[in-house]
Amino acid sequence: MDGVDRWAERRRIAEQGRGERPWSLWGPYLSERQWGTVREDYSRDGNAWRFLTHEEARSRAYRWGEDGIAGLCDDRGLLCLSLALWNGRDRILKERLFGLTNEEGNHGEDVKELYHYLDAVPSHAYLKFLYRYPQAAFPYEALLAESRRRGRAEPEYEIEETGVFADGRYFDVTVEYAKADIHDIHMVVTVVNRGGAPAALHLVPQLWYRNTWSWDEAGRERPRLTRLPDGAVACAHPRLGPYRLTYEGEPDLLFCENDTNLRRHAGQPEAPGPFKDGIHAAIVEGERGAVSALSGTKLGLRYALRLGAGERVRLRLRLCAGTLSRPVDRQDLVLDQRIAEADSFYEDLQDGIEDADRRAIFRQAAAGLIWSKQLYRYDVRLWQQGDPLQPAPPAERRDIRNGAWRHFAAADVLSMPDKWEYPWFAVWDLAFHCLPLALLDPGFAKSQLLLLTREWYMHPNGQLPAYEWEFGDTNPPVHAWAAFRVFEIDRDRRGGRGDLAFLEGVFHKLLINFTWWVNRKDATGRNVFQGGFLGLDNVGVFDRSRPPPGFGLVHQADGTAWMAMYALTMMRIALELALHNDVYESTASKFFEHFLLIAEAMTDMGGEGFGLWDEEDEFYYDEVDLPDGAMIPLRVRSIVGLVPLFAVEVIEPGMLQRLPDFARRLHWVLEHRPHLARLVSRWTEGGVGDRKLLSLLRGHRMKALLRRMLDESEFLSPFGIRSLSKVHKEHPYSLDAFGASFTVRYDPADSTSNMFGGNSNWRGPVWMPMNYLIVESLRRFHAYYGDDFLVEYPTGSGEHRTLKAIADALEDRLIALFTKGADGGRPIFGGRMPVGASSGDGDALLFHEFFDGDTGRGLGASHQTGWTALVLGLLLNQAKRR
Repeated sequence: MDGVDRWAERRRIAEQGRGERPWSLWGPYLSERQWGTVREDYSRDGNAWRFLTHEEARSRAYRWGEDGIAGLCDDRGLLCLSLALWNGRDRILKERLFGLTNEEGNHGEDVKELYHYLDAVPSHAYLKFLYRYPQAAFPYEALLAESRRRGRAEPEYEIEETGVFADGRYFDVTVEYAKADIHDIHMVVTVVNRGGAPAALHLVPQLWYRNTWSWDEAGRERPRLTRLPDGAVACAHPRLGPYRLTYEGEPDLLFCENDTNLRRHAGQPEAPGPFKDGIHAAIVEGERGAVSALSGTKLGLRYALRLGAGERVRLRLRLCAGTLSRPVDRQDLVLDQRIAEADSFYEDLQDGIEDADRRAIFRQAAAGLIWSKQLYRYDVRLWQQGDPLQPAPPAERRDIRNGAWRHFAAADVLSMPDKWEYPWFAVWDLAFHCLPLALLDPGFAKSQLLLLTREWYMHPNGQLPAYEWEFGDTNPPVHAWAAFRVFEIDRDRRGGRGDLAFLEGVFHKLLINFTWWVNRKDATGRNVFQGGFLGLDNVGVFDRSRPPPGFGLVHQADGTAWMAMYALTMMRIALELALHNDVYESTASKFFEHFLLIAEAMTDMGGEGFGLWDEEDEFYYDEVDLPDGAMIPLRVRSIVGLVPLFAVEVIEPGMLQRLPDFARRLHWVLEHRPHLARLVSRWTEGGVGDRKLLSLLRGHRMKALLRRMLDESEFLSPFGIRSLSKVHKEHPYSLDAFGASFTVRYDPADSTSNMFGGNSNWRGPVWMPMNYLIVESLRRFHAYYGDDFLVEYPTGSGEHRTLKAIADALEDRLIALFTKGADGGRPIFGGRMPVGASSGDGDALLFHEFFDGDTGRGLGASHQTGWTALVLGLLLNQAKRR
């Protein structure tokens, strides 16, 4: 890499972090689905999927955002750039990705397109996206009809099964962005005809302004895109300032207005137009009057191409701030430079990963994480009361959802779970995203964790918003854990004390959140928690947020264990801060005592003889507290019962020596409350290096849990830990009570339960975030117990390993989901060779939401790189061992 500035990307990240140069002003912030979201739903019944559909999206102006294919926009979403295509056969101009709604798919919402995030760097100075476009008519109707025909017991109908990619009859369309500077963006589109015969393609890069004028967002002044005499396009916006678009070749310039087609959607046949769907109407329907040749608020540049078999075509565009037109003739030099700088950036990050396949996995996972950033705009108060220039929303809107969150007003770039299936933040997903983000851009990771605690997100009562469909729901409280882990990752990479200002800032906000949990989710005051949903969808016998009639409180093993973990993490953060400010020592001792109270309650709820630990089964279960005082244990062996493993902290002896006030308080509690002291594993003996252990599990209980977890006939799959024991395949758990019957059965793949609808399924598949926490917890236990503490792995094998060795083995199983086997296949593809394999271009990967508990096949959202990108850390750990 001679002549390449190896540290160029690191320097850009640093400049952005210091506020010197806003390299992130432009980024991949455009959603991949704005239709069917809560924000765009102005209905009476709250059915967002029906209110604004994919079919309507091309003709109706969005209120809160925009969507597109391989899209880029500024961080306020004012000016957007993306790609549209037409193969001459489709009935719709391909401007946005198609997928099924929650009601249409046999396993809920599901994008039905082939696309991949191939490369990206955190500053967005280089981005690469691959879209595979069929040459036959896009099979909209076939996908809908077959998916509706299939039931929950059948797999999803994928676009490859329709035959539209057979014999290579498709185009590989690659979109690359390279920044020459913060306001100077080069767009390069490369098209390859993979088929054996010539094929036509209309390639239509699009540039448009988000509609702000219809809502009186900042006055009614329209921005403008105007063709200039030299062919360039002037972009004028009162807030964003002037830009120029230049391009190569002689495309047709098709202008329209980013306004709702009032003829189609308002019954106004005389409305003049042109409208948002003008480019579609001109290209697909031949309506030249639907567009203007001179100006508008939306522009399509149509290149009518005909590519021979195997032919490759490249087109270049340039969007640059200012009033001067900039040529595109030196664009390849900028692109090559940014690619080389990206190579250097990842060469440094991947230090120690020698295997080329693992390096490719690492880089594409990182790319997906970066591409999954999205501008998220949603003002609940305005959404409820309506816009000044629009009719008032129905009164029912206040009662449909989020009525208690009128303070919520977001207009920020957020890390999304999946920009098509989940184009809205989820608080616990985002917490997991921040760990791999910290490896790439620690400043952005820290800002994300802080952002969700700001007053325009966090409720005044201290609750963190869960997700768009119901802010008031409860997700596992992992924010503190993520914050401390990001602090550690950042500190380890740059050395020194670490970013104490970040840690202190998030700690103070989480004090309020912890108090909310204690006051709102411990209904009986016994330190046993009823979190409800907790992000695990249908893992339970019934919806734990809404127990059926006749049932009382559901005391949750996972909810209570999450709170024990929360208390320990807050204690650990307080200890870190106390090393630099002794005022935090008393706060640390408070969380230490709170942890002990929760640990006591897990065994004996308030001294009443009931506990969440089942001595007979040696497993943790939820319990239902009936109105008559009786308790029913829900003996489902699920990942709920493994969450207590996560509540573990190891204290180094030097910490106690440096914090004498905390040490005195700790010993006072242990001396004067011996019933609590017994919950701390061998505290007086100490572990390796005289370390101290705080955990919900003493040695015996931990081994009992691990005996089941590491049993291949129960939780242990070839690709990690299942979310439900496989024993429930032949022995489903059933509960008959109050005239109703409930059953939980092991489902290794797609959900057969419609409890939460959609593709929710925690009844068998492997989930990356929970496995990540299991691996991390085993390493912490090993730090205390050392190499003398051995556990049989797998259960029944007769082979015993250290906890560290077991953690290593689980990491290897998780990484194996993505790695190429001897036959060239990867478990995530479920035995299929992916489209592109025959052309030698089949290594474009997907990072799914969860994975088949038996085969490793990818399931759920297909681009949920957010938490599945945790594989980045696993790959680095594996490399250190080799």
